[in-house]
Amino acid sequence: MLRLGAISGEPHEFSSQADRITIGRAASADVRLDAAHVSAEHATITDEERGYVLRDLRSTNGTRVERAGSVFDLALEPSRDFVLASGDVLSFGATEAPIRLRLTLDEEDTASIVATRSVDDVPELEHRAAADRDSLKALYEGLKSLSHATEIDEVVDAVSNQVFALLDRATHVTVALREEDEDGAVRYVPVGTRVKGRGASSEAVAITRSVFRKVVEQRAAVLAADARSDVGSSASMLQANIVSTIGVPLWEGDAIAGVLQVDNRGRPVMFHERDLDLLLLLAQSASLSFVRARLLSRLRYAEERQRVENSFLKRREQSRRFEGLIGEAPSMKRVVAQIRKVADTRVSVLILGDTGTGKEMVASAVHYWSNRREKLFIAQNCAALPENLLESELFGHKRGAFTGASEDKKGLFELAHEGTLFLDEMGEMPLSLQAKLLRVLQDGEIRPVGASQTKRVDVRIIAATNRDLEAEVKAGRFREDLFYRLGVFPIALPPLRERREDIPILAGHFLVKYCAELGRPVAGFSQQSMELLQGYEWPGNVRELQNEVQRLILQVDDGQFVEPEDLSPRIRKAENVIARVRPDKGTLKDMVEQVEKWILAEALREHDHNKSATAKTLGITREGLHKKLRGYNMT
Repeated sequence: MLRLGAISGEPHEFSSQADRITIGRAASADVRLDAAHVSAEHATITDEERGYVLRDLRSTNGTRVERAGSVFDLALEPSRDFVLASGDVLSFGATEAPIRLRLTLDEEDTASIVATRSVDDVPELEHRAAADRDSLKALYEGLKSLSHATEIDEVVDAVSNQVFALLDRATHVTVALREEDEDGAVRYVPVGTRVKGRGASSEAVAITRSVFRKVVEQRAAVLAADARSDVGSSASMLQANIVSTIGVPLWEGDAIAGVLQVDNRGRPVMFHERDLDLLLLLAQSASLSFVRARLLSRLRYAEERQRVENSFLKRREQSRRFEGLIGEAPSMKRVVAQIRKVADTRVSVLILGDTGTGKEMVASAVHYWSNRREKLFIAQNCAALPENLLESELFGHKRGAFTGASEDKKGLFELAHEGTLFLDEMGEMPLSLQAKLLRVLQDGEIRPVGASQTKRVDVRIIAATNRDLEAEVKAGRFREDLFYRLGVFPIALPPLRERREDIPILAGHFLVKYCAELGRPVAGFSQQSMELLQGYEWPGNVRELQNEVQRLILQVDDGQFVEPEDLSPRIRKAENVIARVRPDKGTLKDMVEQVEKWILAEALREHDHNKSATAKTLGITREGLHKKLRGYNMT
């Protein structure tokens, strides 16, 4: 049990048995310190094999430990951590007026060790079990059910079922597996708890540290009871109402792979030494099953990671053939010029534009025209995943961080190290994740979900949105500081209706591309069908044009031209307009201009020359309307 007590009247009292405690100003912190000089995610205390460890999370104003007249500054420690002892005073924030909390560790034996069995005793226990027909049958059934379990959750289920079958007094079964961090710190992470008659549970592991350490250090099964209560009492052990408990090692050779904990909570009869013997024999088979399940899980994870990385690598190789953005319109030439200016810098880029205008293509251009082109370009749609999954996808997670996190996972920031991460639909990102992204932009550090330490990454971030982020900031849905960080170099993409001269170029490009991919030799577009394509408003922009061309290639007979009747009905609506205008013969550009002039004149007439209403009907801005009218001398 860990307690943090107030000093000098500070209103802070906290106690916990959890293996990881977060400290900081954030509302989500386990120990919340509401002071401006304390960082949102300031520090953690983790229960590790070497004891309780205080770790500073690169806080702004630091973390210190006061012990026996000496002060230890964690910023000066190589790994920014410190092994705690009962009586230490923990100091957080500014040195002039820090928040100080006294640490008390109640880990001395509240449990009385009744009996132990070493792993080396297993052969003798097997000999005894062979003479006990009922025990032998029960163990055989356990071995049979374990042989079919390949997932860690399945092994936990199989082991728990056998424990409840073997021990009438057992009420709770918990499994914790060994985990070693990158810095070598070892901890045992709970992977599942089962409650008799209720199944899976989210209850925390409640085994005493003294019993736990004895199991690990001596490679022995341990039977313990509450030293503060008489046998038959229902008094608690560590406030969990545990009358007696058995801790059993799960081993792989000489190494301890985990601990199986079986509790008797609230029942008036303690476990017996025979129960201890049966659990150690069961643990022998369970150990193999857990090791096998973890190995299979790691193999599956490695295969999945390899598949994802191969997908990114394949995409990178394909994109290396990226030759540039398609378009000759002045607005697109300005976009290309902007990309050239910013490509070889570390500046974050914010791409603005309607849906379908090609924001990911522009992000690709920024990457592949930069000095990061040899590294990965990774794209993630922020609106495609719920908040918890998006956080794990971006930052990764540690094994045991949440239900189902059976293995460590690298996030996209790690995969994109020294490369580029494109965050599409940035306006959809939840506020809590916006804060984490801001930290990456400021410090170049990420913290995987469930991790106690940060990792440095070198990632160029490109964001895109079709939302008005300034309006989102005013509405409180987007962080103002993040908006300014991302918007250092904005690039605005024009909608396709404002670059109609590029429609023949884009349509031709898509025709060649999809004819090759689909094996359909379409001859091209007839003049009338191209006029219709240029007369259409394209609310879905380039993506809509791309999909239309792909559909046309599948529909038109081999060797034939695309005719007006092949086009989608929404596009053919422009045909009547062209027939009424009857443009004079001339170049395609001349005829399209005549059609557009007629549309502008008709729209103005319908709205009694109210330019605001006309612009709204045509789907353009008032400034855009004035520009077109000036171009046609219609003002």
